[in-house]
Amino acid sequence: MSNRLFFGDNLDVLREHIVDESVDLVYLDPPFNSKAQYNVIFKSTPDDQATAQAEAFRDSWTWTDEAEWSFKEVMRFGGGPARILDALRGGLGENDLLAYLAMMTPRLIELHRTLKDTGSLFLHCDPTASHYLKIITDSIFSPENFRNEIVWRRTGSHNSTKRFGPIHDTILFYSKSKNYFWRRQTRPYMVGHVEKAFKKEGNRYRTNYSGNVLTGSGRRNGISGKTWRGFDPDKKGRHWAVPSKLLEGLPDDISHLKQNEKMDYLFDKGHITIKEGDEWPRYQRHITKQDGQYLSDIWAYQPYTEGTVFDVDEGIDDDVRWMGSKDSERIGYPTQKPLGLLNRIIESASDEGFIVLDPFCGCGTSVASAERLKRQWIGIDVAFHAIKVIEARLKERFAVTPEYKLEGIPRDFKSAAKLAEKDKYQFQWWANYLFDPHALREQKKGADRGIDGECFFANGPGRPYGRMLTSVKGGNNVGPAMVRDFRGTLEREKAQMGLFICLKRPTKAMMTEASAGGLADTVHGDIPKLQIVAIEDWFEGKLPKLPPLDHLPSAALSSIKRRVASKKKAKRPDPKAPEFMFEFSDKDEENVVRHINPAAVISRKAG
Repeated sequence: MSNRLFFGDNLDVLREHIVDESVDLVYLDPPFNSKAQYNVIFKSTPDDQATAQAEAFRDSWTWTDEAEWSFKEVMRFGGGPARILDALRGGLGENDLLAYLAMMTPRLIELHRTLKDTGSLFLHCDPTASHYLKIITDSIFSPENFRNEIVWRRTGSHNSTKRFGPIHDTILFYSKSKNYFWRRQTRPYMVGHVEKAFKKEGNRYRTNYSGNVLTGSGRRNGISGKTWRGFDPDKKGRHWAVPSKLLEGLPDDISHLKQNEKMDYLFDKGHITIKEGDEWPRYQRHITKQDGQYLSDIWAYQPYTEGTVFDVDEGIDDDVRWMGSKDSERIGYPTQKPLGLLNRIIESASDEGFIVLDPFCGCGTSVASAERLKRQWIGIDVAFHAIKVIEARLKERFAVTPEYKLEGIPRDFKSAAKLAEKDKYQFQWWANYLFDPHALREQKKGADRGIDGECFFANGPGRPYGRMLTSVKGGNNVGPAMVRDFRGTLEREKAQMGLFICLKRPTKAMMTEASAGGLADTVHGDIPKLQIVAIEDWFEGKLPKLPPLDHLPSAALSSIKRRVASKKKAKRPDPKAPEFMFEFSDKDEENVVRHINPAAVISRKAG
């Protein structure tokens, strides 16, 4: 089984788990938080603009010791990438943009290593950094393996008072070599074109190319000047030459064949006819639903003004149209890409059974597309919440949940401690998900209100739903004062229960503070209001006493919505911000963003 989902830094995963020349297609859409302002990336961004959950990404795209380490990694690699990145450092200075390029370069080098000789890479970015990324990728893949700069219209409109509205993204398409897999895609012919170039015969359309000359002027001594099926072009002072436009729309690429071989192919397919009494062979072709115009490097939805020849979906490039705010496909990620966009890329550059890799898989559109198209897939993401979103999406979208191997998740105390040391925010989200919360809260820079997650439970007939809060501490300096503060938080929030989650076993003083909270106000028996859960104990099977939670996702969502129904209008999400699900701020907590557990959302949809 090759389907694999990795939680962790993609550079580490690529180096440790993905072998040389094992991948057929790479698609990547790396996040870059430019705060929707072009110039902000050319200076260092103040730390207080970041949120806790976004920190994993911002650490990557801000000039820090890690960015310096990545820069030196590229210098050690040497060659073209090192020379270009060094020149960019001299020209741009040490800022967020250079940090982004320094972090991306070793990842692109590793992705090149993992690709098969017949493989391709599609790098999704925006005009802010696409030109810098292109010269770096040229140095890794070679300019001769650059295939396209695809312009994709990512939105219907974007109001801008002092410039033209920016409405497109850029997708850089590279192959590993000249011998890469490719399947040409088409879109339906428009009626106006067909009425000019084709003649209707019953329910079919035949080309009006019967008068097209299948020869070129001048004699040739080679095979194109020889007699073909009784016709000698030399007698007319000409030679066989099939015009390239006559080859458009064929199911096979025959451009490499010799002229007589091309004509044999066209004759066998019925495109060249020879009737008794004809002075010269005639060319004709019938079009079907499968025929159409080859796709170009501009992917932009526009409604048809005159319709299509056959009964097809309305709109040019309708399959890659941007998603509207109420699109049924939308699951809440502000930068979620439409499934049709990934379908087009994967269908063009891979075949069934091929392996597709996405090292920044976010909400998992590439994974869902690969699964749908019967490809094998590998997804990597540094955010644990993204992993849970993908798992929920796979469960919802397919009748049978696809088989895959989940790697990088802590499986013992040692690995959990390592995660806490490396990334306290991802440890916080992982620890919360152990209890399958209905919502998780992200604290922006500022005063810590002590709430990391929320769960809801039925609390008996005639009573409102009970609320359980969680607080996660992954450091080594956890003590009774933190437990006491959380106990105060439960009182302030009028919550029935709370879980204080820490890495190591609590001290006696911490247990004393927890016991001071008394018993929970629930109908589920004697349950302590505040319980301490040590991850060290968790892996030994010592679990807290909890009321039933798993059957209430819809009720939980309703409760959450009621609590924020009167909230202030949310600020429009930054389309370049790191991708997280269902963000909205509490009216009383301007620095808090709440994220719905994707499993709860999926359950609500499925119901």
